[in-house]
Amino acid sequence: MGSGTRNSTAGTGSAPSGAVERTGGRTALRVAGTVLATAFVVGFTPAVADAAPKRPSDSQIAQAKAQADAVADRMGELSGRLAAAQAQAESARAEAALALDEYQATQEQFEAARVKAEAAAAAAAQAEAELAVARDEVVAFARRSYMQGSTLPGAAALITSGDPGQLIERAALLEAAGTHRTDVLGVVTVAEAQAQQAETVAQVALVQADQLQAEAAATLDIARTAEISARAQEASVATERAQVEVELQAAQQELSTLVGARAAADRAAAVRAVATPAPAPAPAPAPAPAPRTGGTAPVSPPSSAGDGDASQAQRAIDAAMAYLGTPYAWGGGGTRGPGPGQDPDEGIVGFDCSGLTQYAYARAGISIPRNSRAQYASLPKVSSDDLQPGDLVFWGTDSDNPASITHVAIYLGGNRVVQAPQSGDVVKVSSMWWRGYVGAVRPTA
Repeated sequence: MGSGTRNSTAGTGSAPSGAVERTGGRTALRVAGTVLATAFVVGFTPAVADAAPKRPSDSQIAQAKAQADAVADRMGELSGRLAAAQAQAESARAEAALALDEYQATQEQFEAARVKAEAAAAAAAQAEAELAVARDEVVAFARRSYMQGSTLPGAAALITSGDPGQLIERAALLEAAGTHRTDVLGVVTVAEAQAQQAETVAQVALVQADQLQAEAAATLDIARTAEISARAQEASVATERAQVEVELQAAQQELSTLVGARAAADRAAAVRAVATPAPAPAPAPAPAPAPRTGGTAPVSPPSSAGDGDASQAQRAIDAAMAYLGTPYAWGGGGTRGPGPGQDPDEGIVGFDCSGLTQYAYARAGISIPRNSRAQYASLPKVSSDDLQPGDLVFWGTDSDNPASITHVAIYLGGNRVVQAPQSGDVVKVSSMWWRGYVGAVRPTA
C-alpha cells in the first residue's frame, strides 16, 4: 500500500496541470492497475494479457463430467462389495486372533504338562535309585548272614551251641535276623511298588505332554492359515479401494482442470470487457470432517475387584511404556520380554497384545496367563465406570461373550490405553474405544 501511494503521487506530479488532465491520468492508472492485477490472479503477465486462454467447449466439459460420474458410479457400485470384503477381512482377522489365542492356551497347557512330565521322570529316576539301594541292602544282608552263620537252619544253629548261654544268644540272633530280613525285604517291596508307580506317572505325563504338543502344533497351523488369509483379504481390499480412488481422483482432477480453465477464460474476457470487474466469489469452504469418537462406554455390572495395588499397576504400565515403538509380532513376547513372532511374522521380534500384558505384569511381580481369554477369565472383573490405570481392557467380536475376546490392552487413565495393535504396527498409546468392548480386569486386586 505504501509503495502504491508513492507511485500514484509521483505520477500526479509529473502530469500536466489541470483538473481534467489529472482526473484522466488517475482513471487510466486505475484501469491499468486493475487489468494487471486481474491478469496476475488468473495466471497472465502484462505481456500476454491480451492472449485469452483457450476456452474448453461444452462437449469437453460434458465428456470429463461424464467420465467422473462414471467412475463415481463405479465407486458406488464397488462400495457394497468393498464393504462386504472388509467385513470378511475383519471376520478373518477375528478368526485368526481367536485361533492364535487358542494356540497360546494349548501351548501354555503343553508347557505345564512338560514340566510335570519332567518332574515325574525325575521322581521315577529317584524311585529307581532308591530301589537299587534297597536291593543292595538285601544282598549285603545275605552276605553278612552267611558270614556270621545266621543262615544255618534254626535247629542246627541251636543244636551246635556249646552251652546254654550260647544257645540263648543264638536264639536271640536268629530272631533278630529274621526280623531284620523281613524289614529289608519289606523295604525292597515298597521301593519296587513306588518305582513302578513313579514310572507309570512319568509315562502318562509324557503322553499327555506329547498330545498337547501335537494339539498346539495343529492349532498353530489353523491360526497361521487364518492369519495369512486375513492379511491377504485386507491387502486385496486396500488395493482395490486405492485403485478406484485413484481413478476417481484423476477424473475429478480432469473435470476441475477443464472447469477451472473455462472459468479463467471467462474472467479474462470479463477483464477485457469491463474496466473494473467484480471480484470472483471465493470458493465455499469444504465441510469439516465428522469427529471420530470412541463411542459411549457400555453399561456394565458393578466391579468385583478391590482397589488393587497402585504401585504394582504403575510398574506394569512403566514396563509396557518402555517398549513403545516395538514391532507387533504375531505370537511374540511373554514374561521375558519381546520375542520372535510365529510365521507369518517369523523374524520379527516384538509383542502381540497378550504377550505385552503378560510381560508388563511379570515385571510388576504378578503372574497372569499368556492368552487374552484366560487373562479375562482368571482375574477380578472391573466395571467400565470404575477403570483405573493398570486395568486390562478387552475387546471381541461379541461384547456379551467373553469367549469371543480377540484383543487386550492396558488402561492408562484419561481415556487412553497402551497396546500392541496388529501386524505392521508397533506398541503405542491409543485413545480408548468401546466398539466390541467386552470388559476389564484388575490384576493387582
